[in-house]
Amino acid sequence: MTETISPSGSTLSEAEAFLAAHPEIEAFDIVLHDANGIGRGKIIRRHELLSFYKNGRHLPISILGLDICGEDVHETGLIWDQGDGDLRAWPIPGTLKPLHNTQPPRGEVFMSMYDLEGHKMTSDPRHALQAQIDALAAMDLHPAGAFELEFFLLANERDANGKMVPARDVLDGRPSRKTEVYSVDHLHGMLPLFSDIYAAAEKSGIKAETMISEYAPGQYELTLHYREDVMQAADDLMRLKRIVRAQARAHGVTACFMAKPNEDYAGSGMHFHVSLQDGAGQNVFMEAAEGQWNDKILHALGGLRATMGESMLVFAPHANSWRRFSSQSYAPVSPTWGVNNRSVALRIPAGDIRARRVEHRPAGVDANPYLVAATVLAGIRKGLNEHLDPGPETTGNGYEGGADAPPMPVDWRSAIEAAKASDFLKDALGPDMHRTFTAIKASEYARVARTVSEVDFDLYLHTV
Repeated sequence: MTETISPSGSTLSEAEAFLAAHPEIEAFDIVLHDANGIGRGKIIRRHELLSFYKNGRHLPISILGLDICGEDVHETGLIWDQGDGDLRAWPIPGTLKPLHNTQPPRGEVFMSMYDLEGHKMTSDPRHALQAQIDALAAMDLHPAGAFELEFFLLANERDANGKMVPARDVLDGRPSRKTEVYSVDHLHGMLPLFSDIYAAAEKSGIKAETMISEYAPGQYELTLHYREDVMQAADDLMRLKRIVRAQARAHGVTACFMAKPNEDYAGSGMHFHVSLQDGAGQNVFMEAAEGQWNDKILHALGGLRATMGESMLVFAPHANSWRRFSSQSYAPVSPTWGVNNRSVALRIPAGDIRARRVEHRPAGVDANPYLVAATVLAGIRKGLNEHLDPGPETTGNGYEGGADAPPMPVDWRSAIEAAKASDFLKDALGPDMHRTFTAIKASEYARVARTVSEVDFDLYLHTV
């Protein structure tokens, strides 16, 4: 077969060098992320890797039109409208990594989708993010950032009432049903698992940093090193979720990335820290004197505030996502901004002005980081281009503010309708990704809406 030049920029020499450096690896996970951020792909054998780098890998176009259950969503236009033909996936440069704690030893590589002529398949979330990075680059602005990963560690079995319960410590088997927020001693019981997570992250080139016991039983937060490349930041988050899930499974517990697995406690967010650098590498959000906010950070906040309502489907894409939003739950309920204030949606963290950034707090950990980053960057770009005013800073309790804020959807269905009608979101994601994403969400909503749940029987079986 004739070798084709990779449209992703991947090279055969990268694969050859990796194989030479890792003679022990027998197979590779090749992973494409769909609209929901789910890794789709194949496991290939060692001898197939060079062919993948030479010629890409044929995959059906429908792989990007699947719902959360992996079923076709015909309304995406990616199934029979296209004859469910093959496209070609190509490896992403720099994403070929060894996996930790696998038997037999395996590696992993991310891939992205192109048509057979090498053009970007624009229902691929990576391409949506790259388009926004390129649009800012045309303004001589370059986004940097990092995501925070919150998650639960749960027992593999539910309790007698069908409820999920926190995992026992993997070190000594002790149960924990308390909110051990910021408890260092509590972290010690999970040290064998955390050590494997850090080892896997290091092997993958991810700078995983602080581990925190969070604000619910069994909940943790892991922070990531700030990246000058936002695409790298999104890759880090996707890879780290796979690492946490795999290492938790190896230690006999379940890693949960639902936004709200426990109705009595706070849910899990995926806060996105973002700043912009100019061509000289200067942080353009940095003020001349501390607290004297410059126009760029204010306009960025204005754009994010103005577009948050129509973008909420990206930040809260599932039925369960909406259970995370309630007053005093550490999840924002209106598009407010403030300084060193965790009750607002858009927070300017305290600290060195050279590290000035916006912490975007609405997204749950169940969101797709490529689409979250694309939407946030588009909002910032809109704010800069239109010189949008963010309004007054929220001080004190942000849950009581926001009366003058742009409207926000109140539930999943209204978020879907707002997203469908949004010209901003169509620009942020691109028309194809917008159509694909909103069609998938509408299909998933219909599935949930027609499902008769245990709650229905509990409330109505003997009462109506």
